[in-house]
Amino acid sequence: MALIHRMGWYGTLAILLAGATSVTNFTPAGSPPPPESVNVTVRTLVPKPVQRIDSQGSYRFGDGSAIAATGDARPVGEYLANLLRPLTGELLPMNPKGDIVLVVEPGHPAGGYDLRVRSSGIWIAANDPAGLFLGIQTLRQLLPPPVAGVTTWAIAATDITDFPRFSYRGAMLDVARHFFTVAEVKRYIDEIAAIKLNVLHLHLSDDQGWRLEIKGWPKLTQIGGVTEAGGTPGGYYTQAQFSEIVAYAASRFVTIVPEFDMPGHTNAALASYAELNCSGIARKPYYGYSVGFSSLCVHKEITYKFVADIVQQVAALNPGPWFHLGGDESSATSLADYKYFVDRVLKIIADAGKTPMGWHDIGYAPNIPAGTVGEYWDYTTPRGGSPSLTRWILKAGGQLVMAPSNVAYVDQKYSLSETIGTKWAEPPLTIQESYGWDPTGVFPSYPEESFLGVEAPLWTETVHNMQEIEYMAFPRIVAIAEIGWSPNADRSFEEFAPRLATFGVYMEAAGINFKRTPGVPWK
Repeated sequence: MALIHRMGWYGTLAILLAGATSVTNFTPAGSPPPPESVNVTVRTLVPKPVQRIDSQGSYRFGDGSAIAATGDARPVGEYLANLLRPLTGELLPMNPKGDIVLVVEPGHPAGGYDLRVRSSGIWIAANDPAGLFLGIQTLRQLLPPPVAGVTTWAIAATDITDFPRFSYRGAMLDVARHFFTVAEVKRYIDEIAAIKLNVLHLHLSDDQGWRLEIKGWPKLTQIGGVTEAGGTPGGYYTQAQFSEIVAYAASRFVTIVPEFDMPGHTNAALASYAELNCSGIARKPYYGYSVGFSSLCVHKEITYKFVADIVQQVAALNPGPWFHLGGDESSATSLADYKYFVDRVLKIIADAGKTPMGWHDIGYAPNIPAGTVGEYWDYTTPRGGSPSLTRWILKAGGQLVMAPSNVAYVDQKYSLSETIGTKWAEPPLTIQESYGWDPTGVFPSYPEESFLGVEAPLWTETVHNMQEIEYMAFPRIVAIAEIGWSPNADRSFEEFAPRLATFGVYMEAAGINFKRTPGVPWK
């Protein structure tokens, strides 16, 4: 068990992964004699699968267990082996005739997987490697939680066919207000991948800090990168470190969305380079928590050289399709200047081969490129101009990622007595509220295809370390993950709560610092 706790539930190896497929009656050809069937607990799952049929019997890991994964499936098989070996204590060799079969082939649910467990073996299949990886995350929850005293590693017989409601299922981590290391970001990637989230949106710049090296602009990190909210030392990623994060995320089939917030939220850049200010005078570094006071100088051409350098360099580092320009809370920029700026920057992003993405405020832009993604941050009951801004994005052929602040911002306080967390978006934000909304219900007149997916942002004005990240995110991010994955018609909090309670045992075994929120029958 000591090895389990050293490696953690998620493992530590960054491996390029691969995919799988499905059959109704599974008996691996040439497999060893079936392990003895034992009575085991039927484990519940989060997110809830689309279809699951449990049956009699179980598969038990033993001396004869082996993983059959060839071609595209082999790296996924190696990933699975590295997860299971320290848990089960078995050798689990890679063997083409093994009884744990992973397959990549056509004919399976789009974005999902098929999984079968019998006494004779386990079979997971999907159209692509990403789907196979998701099936493995389900398999992990079908196993007993890795806690002291577990001696029999077995899985109850079951048939699962599963696929996501939305293709974009994201988390956002603000590394600008407080900086987090490469290792901490990797840990968060592992944690969100385990609940079938597939996007990590990194908020890489704000008034308090600039977090990525940009060639030709060294003062961004020399001046803007060493500060953070509250006045403590900040930090930044070299381009090599950012590439390391991107590669690690890809090994977990998580896409990185880089965000550089502009034209507002830019004091760290304005403190670094005087020429980005209309006055030509560099601003002082900022350590506070206010918003809406900073702006790039919209009518200076150096501004667009600066933006183009960022976009082009980051586009070369990140194969993901999106570049997020922020665009929110630009109170220090006139509306006319805001429209002019966003129009030019959207084109710069599109010309770099990326799909522009921004907070839904970018709907003000006169010329929104087709496919642009607007991230909706207003409340579940839209206020002010939010509906018209989202309509302009959709009219231009774009889509929405839904992150309503009053239900999806996991930095909001659990209760007003909490010592960490923000409290501007109608807190407290309970687990019941995080679970009890539907993305399409915010704008019921928009067709389903208008919605690309959901996201759970975590702003870090009051969050200083990994323990606090986990405490604010979990378990509410699990609720958002289920909203993004499971059919809405099948969801109810009463049914979700006991499954979440069981998942809490897995989180505890993984060392995740989660909040035992009221209303959940925690184990």
